[in-house]
Amino acid sequence: MTFFLAAAATKDALPISDIKAEALQARLARYTDSFIEWLATNKLDLLIALAIGILIFLALGFLKKWAVNWSRRAPDLTSIRAILARAAAKTSRFFRIMVATELVSITANTPPFLAKTITFLFTISAVLQVAIWARELILGFIERRVGGEHRQETLANAMTLIRLLVSVTIFAIALIVILDNLGVDVTGLIAGLGIGGIAIGFAAQGIFSDLFAAISIILDKPFRVGDTISYGSSTATVENIGMKSTRLRSIGGELLIVSNSKLLDMEISNTSMTDYRRTKYPIGVIYQTAPAKARAIPDLLKAIVEQEGGEFVRAGFTGFGDSAINFELYFDVHSESFQEVFDVRHRIGLAIVDAFNAQGLEFAYPTQTNFTAAPSGEMVMPYPAGKPSRTKKT
Repeated sequence: MTFFLAAAATKDALPISDIKAEALQARLARYTDSFIEWLATNKLDLLIALAIGILIFLALGFLKKWAVNWSRRAPDLTSIRAILARAAAKTSRFFRIMVATELVSITANTPPFLAKTITFLFTISAVLQVAIWARELILGFIERRVGGEHRQETLANAMTLIRLLVSVTIFAIALIVILDNLGVDVTGLIAGLGIGGIAIGFAAQGIFSDLFAAISIILDKPFRVGDTISYGSSTATVENIGMKSTRLRSIGGELLIVSNSKLLDMEISNTSMTDYRRTKYPIGVIYQTAPAKARAIPDLLKAIVEQEGGEFVRAGFTGFGDSAINFELYFDVHSESFQEVFDVRHRIGLAIVDAFNAQGLEFAYPTQTNFTAAPSGEMVMPYPAGKPSRTKKT
């Protein structure tokens, strides 16, 4: 008997889905009644708040339009004002709508259920908008630091990588902030992202090392394409800066390929970033040189340097050598062209040879003088009496 009563009761009962539908309808009806009552009791406040919201929306739209026009007309797209204008031009319509709606909700005594929904949407729009602004500002200041070089193919690829890294990082942070505001526990997500990043970093350590070295070259600019640099024991001209390696053309014509990370680990001397190049010529004359002629050597060297297009720095006596009276000449050549510097040095060197020959000045070279004695013990000089000469022994 009990079984049949239970069966009958079960037959007359409503399905679970119908119960959920009725509960949802009741809740919607309650929300609708509350919304209609709110509209009826707050007409004036709502109209005022709506007018304020429309004005705020239009004002934000005007600022965005001004920013767009300024960023297009700016003569220098990497100036600070142009960067700020480009960031403001990225203000989305969804954010402007939610700002106006949130202000209306605050001033118009909005029902709790509707206020929570508006606040939720406003939080999402605000976090995403801040992320967009931050991305544009960071990329703008990076481009300002790089200058116009990122227009080259290889550096454009590097800028693409920078944009990707900045975008992924900023929007990942924005997603975590949104989830945290929704009440989601993001501790595990942050830990997982950290562990995953460490694993990827160890797996591709060499690749990322060269990639970030390329980015460092872009930002720090120790050298550019076309510069002549010296590193280690090599001197070469930079032909291409890639994401993994840099290609250089040596003085002998060979193509040198060096990874970016290894290149930056070495001491680099950039000869193309100087206004002048200084040259030192050590000069030695024989000890038989007359003192008057020796005193005139610095003035003679100065005249030669200025005549051949160099800038005289200093010249003078430096010491007594084993087989020479030593002088040193320093002069500068103001040119960024290594070939022009080489030509000036060539002309000055040959002009010194010509001038010394004309003045009867002899360049010294390693020599030895042997002194011998006659059977009587008298010293036999290696040159005729009254006329010193040089005797070379090889």
